[in-house]
Formats: sequence, structure tokens, C-alpha cells
Amino acid sequence: MKAVLSVYDKTGLVDFARGLVELGYQVHSTGGTKKALAEAGVPVSSVGDLTGLPEIMGGRVKTLHPGVHAGILANRDQPEHMRQLAEQGLEAIDLVAVNLYPFEATISRANVSLVEAIENIDIGGPTMVRAAAKNHASVVVVVDPAEYPALLDELREGGPSGQRRQELARAAFAHTAAYDSAIAAYLSGLREPAGWPRDFSVGGHKRQDLRYGENPHQTAALYTNGSGGGVAGAEQLHGIVLSYN
Repeated sequence: MKAVLSVYDKTGLVDFARGLVELGYQVHSTGGTKKALAEAGVPVSSVGDLTGLPEIMGGRVKTLHPGVHAGILANRDQPEHMRQLAEQGLEAIDLVAVNLYPFEATISRANVSLVEAIENIDIGGPTMVRAAAKNHASVVVVVDPAEYPALLDELREGGPSGQRRQELARAAFAHTAAYDSAIAAYLSGLREPAGWPRDFSVGGHKRQDLRYGENPHQTAALYTNGSGGGVAGAEQLHGIVLSYN
């Protein structure tokens, strides 16, 4: 079994990777992720072992290769897919753990340049996430480090159910959608738009659960778009937990 781990947020990474190795996974990683695992003594191979190529263009191109994406996208129920994978000397990838460059954190800094913002637009990461989420019946995809402990438990017990795989895939697509929404909003804010855009999207991340919803028997949560503005960006100094109102 093979897993590809490529994360900016390394919370829980070492324990998760160590758990995967104990379960028999061969872990492949990129750049900083590989370095962190190697320094922690976790057996890890380079993604270059899957592609046959080194990282190039300052890391812009490292996972964009059939050695990665054919292994992720191969439908295990399609004999022709598996035959083609074998013909090309490629192997199936069973788990993908990815989280993305901190674009929102980058653009929230004072006086950030367009060049800095552009360099923090992740390309390979969202591509792997979307590929794994599309093929979630065969590939487990995880984008949130908070999911690592539960996922390891599920893998130890034979693997996540079909419903759980769908939940992880939904979270993965929501993650990349919010990411792309933040990029589109940033680029739109660089100059006055010429008329209304054809497409518009809003992405957000849950900041906290609220005490109750619009009515006391309902639930609610507060979301932020990462800009730091509005009540979602405020620090609560005292008082009870916020409610919907």
C-alpha cells in the first residue's frame, strides 16, 4: 500500500505517518514534509521515486506527473485501468494526505506583494486532493490534521466505510473550493472590476460553534473568509459564548 503525504500544516504529521508505516504503508512525501518525517525517524521515500524526476522550478512542479496521478485516479474496478498502470510500471496510491500553501495567511500580511501572493497559490496540492476525492471509493483523502487519529483507528479496523470515504471527499472538495474562492477574491480586489462577474463564490472556515441559532432550539456556527475583518476576526475578551444574534 502506498500513501502520499504533502502538507504545509504539519500538526500531527509524524504520529500519522508512523501509524501508516506500522499498518504497512509505504509513505512518499515532498520537500518539507519528507524532511520533517526523516528527521523524526519515520521511514519515508521521495515523491520523485514515483515520478522518476526531481522537484523542479523551485518546487512549482513535483507531483504533476502520471506517476502520481495515474496511481491516484486508477479505478480499481476497471481491469483496463489496472492493466495500463502495470504496463507503465506504475503503482496504485491508496491514501493522500494534503493541505495547502497558506494563501490566506500570506495575503493578510501588511504590504504583501503580488509576487508573494502568486507564489503561495498551490497547484499540485489541490490537484492531488481533487483526484483522490474523485476516486474516493479506492483512495482515502484527508485534508484536516484533526482527522488523523480517527482515520488511523478506522484503517486499523479494516478501513473507512463507503459513507466515511464520501464524507472525507466532500471535505476535500470544500477545502479546495474555499481555497480557490480566496484566490479569486484577492485577484478581484486588485482593481475595480469591469461590470458584474459571470461567476461568484464565497468560501469560509468555521471559527467556532455558537450557543444557539436563530431560535434557541437551533444550532449555528460562525465562519470566516480568512480576511481578519468583521466580527469573525475579533478577539472575545469576556462574556458568554456568542449566539447567532
